[in-house]
Amino acid sequence: MKKRILAMLLAGSMIFGLAACSGGGSTETTPAETGSAETTPAETDGAKTVKVGLICIGDENDQGYTYNFIRGQEAATEALAEKGINVEWSVKWNIGEDSSCEEANIELAEEGCQLIINNSFGFEEYMLKVAPDYPDIQFIACTNQASAVDDLPNTHNAFANIYEGRYLAGVVAGMKMQEMIDNGEITADQAVIGYVGAYSFAEVISGFTAYYLGAKSVCPSVTMKVNFVGSWSDATAEGNAAQALCDEGCIMISQHSDNTTPATAAQAAGAFHTGYNNDMISIAPEASLIGTRIDWSVYFEYAIEAVTNGEEFDQDWCHGMDMGAVVMTPLNEEIAAAGTAEKLAEVEQQIHDGTLNVFDTSTFTVDGAEMTTCMAIDTDGDFVADSEEAVFDGAFHESYFQSAPYFTAKIDGIEWVNEAY
Repeated sequence: MKKRILAMLLAGSMIFGLAACSGGGSTETTPAETGSAETTPAETDGAKTVKVGLICIGDENDQGYTYNFIRGQEAATEALAEKGINVEWSVKWNIGEDSSCEEANIELAEEGCQLIINNSFGFEEYMLKVAPDYPDIQFIACTNQASAVDDLPNTHNAFANIYEGRYLAGVVAGMKMQEMIDNGEITADQAVIGYVGAYSFAEVISGFTAYYLGAKSVCPSVTMKVNFVGSWSDATAEGNAAQALCDEGCIMISQHSDNTTPATAAQAAGAFHTGYNNDMISIAPEASLIGTRIDWSVYFEYAIEAVTNGEEFDQDWCHGMDMGAVVMTPLNEEIAAAGTAEKLAEVEQQIHDGTLNVFDTSTFTVDGAEMTTCMAIDTDGDFVADSEEAVFDGAFHESYFQSAPYFTAKIDGIEWVNEAY
């Protein structure tokens, strides 16, 4: 059953997409310059040295998606050094989701990298063209799903249960709105969230649904409007979308996009905001309540250590708060509702111990009815209902069959205000 749902989901991979942006290309190697084609970790003075390539769709200055990967890179390097493993990184910046990604993978392989990490959804197809020619090198496609079911032992997928962090950010947002209702600042029907979404892919839908359910758990009257911008990283479009949502009466803004403009637009409009990939309090101190992000250092440390020691590692890896792979950014207690920190700790513990399932099917409806089946994809690429798949034990089990999300249901209470991309 597991292989069947993975194959079915893979057949419909066009519906999945993960945070990214576009650009040209450049390379940075640390701490040493490139050169050797040797793919066996070296050992000097008792310490092992491994060469790792990282292909990024943005650069370290984007303050969002790629910046978060670089934070993971740096933290993993430090942790591995304490274990006697020195990591030489060769980083390629601003690589497009096109043939330049294939070239980047070849270049890193020829430089002697033992492990090559691709950080964008659109990179995987190009990575998979290169991996068969370098069977001794391990290739990772972050935020993807094809490598989980291919027949290549040297390809891997990895993601994290970011929907857990989204749910918690929603709790923070919901508490703020309920406090405003209780204080008479707004009426119950004015508790409206505006969400800036990049694309109508499963990971975006999964994220904003989890966020809404978190908010609804503490503010029952909440509703949400989603505005898709058709880009992972378009600062102007994201800011304009947030402003349009504020103009429609949204008093809380959140986002699945790479830039800080939704935060600044929310602050300018007098609305509140929760972020993604980075702490945005310094950008919008009067609006930004909290954010959530994936801590990629957890996976990087795991995968790099395995390669260094000549060990196998998971072909498809996914963890969340259970391993610290999903974390929250600092809470802005200056503007958060009273009791938010305590509530946040309570709900996070429930997620940790499994007593709270984010997609508990008793907490939402689809077209007025409780979800009892999930939408899978058959061999012809058509959507079909299959009660034996992700809905069981009273919940939709996101990222259970594969690391990449597959929740795509349009639940009641969430309005898509423009055409999906």
